Amino acid sequence: MIDFAEEVTHCIPRLRSPEPQRTGTLVRLVGLTLETRGIMAPLGACCEVVGRHGHRVEAEVVGFHDKTLFLMPFTDPVGVGPGDMVRVLSHSSQVSLGPELLGRVIDGRGQPLDGKPAPRCRDSLALMGRPLNPMERGPIQHVLDVGVKAINGVLTMGRGQRIGLVAGSGVGKSVLLGMLTRFTKADVVVIGLIGERGREVQAFISESLGAEGLAKSVVVAAPANLSPVLRLKATHMTHVIAEYFRDQGKNVLMLCDSLTRVAHAQREIGLAIGEPPTAKGYPPSVFALLPNLIERGGVGRHGHGSITAIYTVLAEGDDASDPIVDIARASLDGQVMLSRKLADTAHYPAIDLNGSISRLMQSLLSSEDLKMSNKLRRLWSLYQQNEDLIQVGAYEKGSSAEVDEAIRLHERIVNFLRQDMHIGQDYESTRQELRQLLTAS
Repeated sequence: MIDFAEEVTHCIPRLRSPEPQRTGTLVRLVGLTLETRGIMAPLGACCEVVGRHGHRVEAEVVGFHDKTLFLMPFTDPVGVGPGDMVRVLSHSSQVSLGPELLGRVIDGRGQPLDGKPAPRCRDSLALMGRPLNPMERGPIQHVLDVGVKAINGVLTMGRGQRIGLVAGSGVGKSVLLGMLTRFTKADVVVIGLIGERGREVQAFISESLGAEGLAKSVVVAAPANLSPVLRLKATHMTHVIAEYFRDQGKNVLMLCDSLTRVAHAQREIGLAIGEPPTAKGYPPSVFALLPNLIERGGVGRHGHGSITAIYTVLAEGDDASDPIVDIARASLDGQVMLSRKLADTAHYPAIDLNGSISRLMQSLLSSEDLKMSNKLRRLWSLYQQNEDLIQVGAYEKGSSAEVDEAIRLHERIVNFLRQDMHIGQDYESTRQELRQLLTAS
């Protein structure tokens, strides 16, 4: 257990003011950034620009050059001008944390979005969290029951695993996230809705999540219309909340939707301060940020608590070779691919076993269960490879015993992989159904 007694605070979030407070002068606005001189502040410091007519804009230090600081405002900087005063509010952000956050919807600075009073939490941590020695992490050795048959049966996950949900637009990603939130056997669920459309935030909470799911969840929302700085803050807020509950000994499910929008936010910031663009316009800071975020998940010290992290990754134009998809695939412990072809045939959840993998299955399952899961994957793949021949009647029965079995069991396999969004199925009954399917005569 971590002792937070020395970091007590009483609001969300509370920024510690440096002493003495320094002030500078706004000298230029270039694109998304404000430039100021005469003030000393580190990266990540929170500042306030005070306009001549009393207009105030908060901003964060995102870069510097010589004695010039680059600030990115949290809101539209209308009303500020050259010569306006800039003062430091905080050298670092502290986030108030506690069980009072459960059932709440907050923004990237911890302010409530659900119309309720701000929770009064006792503990606090720095927004960027505390690094964890990899040698102190416990092993991933317990199966996580997510209540989704296709994942429980064929892509079995473990507590503390980090996995990507790779999908294009409109293939049922949000619905699957809602199913995972409601059905997964976790103590706490932390959901980060980063860079999505504003209407989708309310729709996800009311339709996909529901009252039952919200009761054990904390939702951090930063829609696409907000500053990229606030979107990144919401991402770090999501992770530090998950880390807090993990260090309390809880098994946490963290959903971050989406990793691609996080990369877009960092791209906006990087390009604004002069970073060179690389693949698809992403600056180098993007490829440094994403692995650092992903490493914040996993099992806690000596097996004490866990964060099972699911990151959605948008395959823009259904391009599986997108650089963000590539880095996610390299950094995560597996991926679940959603197929537009399956979604078009009303096959939900539209999980395509071709390309989907859980890298920890072989250490979580018995040899018999692993053999059954691999057999179903192979029968699914064989049918997909020969589907055109089968559909036009060109396949001759008896040519291959395995293909014959794939054809015979195809309808039952499809029914097994399909699932109503309102009905979960536990791990043990899923394994039993899989055994019955593969031993059918």
